Amino acid sequence: MNIYEKIALKIIREQELLMGPVAWFEAAKVEGLNIIDKEMGIVSIENSNSIVTINNLVNRFIKLFGRAGREVCKEAAGTLIADLKPNQVPTSLE
Repeated sequence: MNIYEKIALKIIREQELLMGPVAWFEAAKVEGLNIIDKEMGIVSIENSNSIVTINNLVNRFIKLFGRAGREVCKEAAGTLIADLKPNQVPTSLE
């Protein structure tokens, strides 16, 4: 699993703590993000622009919960994005 897939998984799991299984349902609507096995925590990002997919995932939760949705995403991804170069960090998580 690459870093962006790890970020996506972490975001979904944190949102799941707040909204339950609906978080997985909403994440499955994001183009380019595939939920392989939610029980095992396996997701994949199919397109070549993983940053766009992460931004779309975050925006999905922002649409549902506004600023709170974004903050949960940022907090969830915080430790994972710490090691990325600035140009590798999705703008939605800055």
